[in-house]
Amino acid sequence: MLKYPKHNSLLPRLKRIEGQIRGIIRMVEERRYCIDIIQQLTAARNAMDQASLQIMNSHINTCVSNAIRKRQGEEKINELMKTIYRFVK
Repeated sequence: MLKYPKHNSLLPRLKRIEGQIRGIIRMVEERRYCIDIIQQLTAARNAMDQASLQIMNSHINTCVSNAIRKRQGEEKINELMKTIYRFVK
């Protein structure tokens, strides 16, 4: 379940990504030119990266900052750093 109102703005972005993925599937089924498929995959990956960054920003501004204010931030910061490392791999 989405916790924060800012996440609601993410839904249209995710639905666009879903449409992009369906389009890529159709391109593969139609045996379209490989470079065209790769370009669409790259666009979808970039869109997903932007969605991830939007959620990460929201997480930092809510969960992490609240934990820091309560002097319980170390666990949230460690969790965030692990997530960032996975994200940039």
